[in-house]
Amino acid sequence: MILEGIVTTVSPSGEVNIAPMGPRVDADMRRFLLRPFPTSQTYCNLKSHGEGVLHVTDDVLLLARAALGPVEPPPPLVRATMVRGFVLSGACRIYEFRVRSMDESEPRVRIEAEVVHSGRLRDFFGFNRAKHAVVEAAILATRTDFLPIDEIEAEYRKFAAVVDKTGGEQEHEAFAFLRRHVERVRQQRAERDR
Repeated sequence: MILEGIVTTVSPSGEVNIAPMGPRVDADMRRFLLRPFPTSQTYCNLKSHGEGVLHVTDDVLLLARAALGPVEPPPPLVRATMVRGFVLSGACRIYEFRVRSMDESEPRVRIEAEVVHSGRLRDFFGFNRAKHAVVEAAILATRTDFLPIDEIEAEYRKFAAVVDKTGGEQEHEAFAFLRRHVERVRQQRAERDR
């Protein structure tokens, strides 16, 4: 199964990268499979330094911000326990990991990771339709380079009804952030096509 989460890694110069990731996991969470693109900072960091932290969180605003680029300002971080890396202090659960193998033969790199330390920082909020809608909207926002913008906006109209009906302040802010991104992409394409 795929678990949507956030991965932190560290660059050779010591900069923390915060990226949404959907690793393939088993229920025991002892190992998992990351599949970043070879152009991603997560891949570059893990190739250079094979350690990181997978976070399970219900903070969809952070997930949306991380999906679209560097998170500025960064959220509160603390040093990891067993790996050279950083933990998002607002996460629900964390899985510190080490890379065990890396297969670069496919368009998406296959990175087998082994969990070396895990922990629970706080309770997961629970199921909420608006949070799920924001996660799906964030995934679509990362695909504006190759999906038709009209299709993305049609999905966003469906998500808007769910966020309006069931979302709280965080979900509304995250969805508005993603909508602004999609609108910028539409405007850039319109200007380019003139």
